[in-house]
Amino acid sequence: MGSSPHAQSLPSPSTPAGRDGLAALLAKPQKAVVALDFDGTLAEIVPDPEQARAHPGAVPALAQLAPKVASVAVVTGRPAGVAVRYGGFAGVPGLDHLVVLGHYGSERWDAISGTVRTPAPHPGVADVRAELPGFLDSVGAWHGTWIEEKGQAVAVHTRRADDPQAAFEALREPLATLAARHGLILEPGRMVLEIRPPGMDKGVALAGYVHEMNAEAVLYAGDDLGDLPAFAAVEKLRSDGLPGLLVCSGREVPELAERADLLLPGPHAVVDFLAALAKNL
Repeated sequence: MGSSPHAQSLPSPSTPAGRDGLAALLAKPQKAVVALDFDGTLAEIVPDPEQARAHPGAVPALAQLAPKVASVAVVTGRPAGVAVRYGGFAGVPGLDHLVVLGHYGSERWDAISGTVRTPAPHPGVADVRAELPGFLDSVGAWHGTWIEEKGQAVAVHTRRADDPQAAFEALREPLATLAARHGLILEPGRMVLEIRPPGMDKGVALAGYVHEMNAEAVLYAGDDLGDLPAFAAVEKLRSDGLPGLLVCSGREVPELAERADLLLPGPHAVVDFLAALAKNL
């Protein structure tokens, strides 16, 4: 790539824009934001989301990387505090400036203060939470589907259903109608349908944070449909002249994989990439 004598040890992005993004990050890391999804990117997807934990190498890699860049941000649909616990991010030397943007950016945890800033809950979420069990029964009980409480949101998982994809497709439209009736939106993911307040997504959160940090380069890594707005935000930043690198973890979501500059086979490879990036800076 020419930007660094060590850069050959890093996988090369497949697109010119991605190569420019990586070169900019290597050239001026102290002006770069590295932003990462949690589930499927830093943590393996597991049948029970409450059992998800960051890959064992994630925190060491981030602790090596974070002091060398402007900021590391974890951008997740999970509550910020849950991502901090499941990630093991609190009290780690080197992660002083880690930020977790939870609930798609509506919550924020800063390692430096150790506190979460949370908005007032949307009243529609409580209404949906109360209505959901009976609603699922009324549209046809799908054996194995279950409800996850997410504080500012509520999610229906179909991963354990007899036919996960059929359950997902059958519930998608009825749940979208239910969400709209309460002033909420439906966010589909990998065998999960999440109902949450409108107005914030990973793209809004990422673009806002990049501007807040006055960053001159950005890397974003994700794996699911909820990461598409963040990919779009990086593409918009690139069109405005700010270099960016888009990384996709796994191939399960073709819409994301096709737009990525760098395709990695899963969280283990993302962690290896972050560790190699830290060594190259």
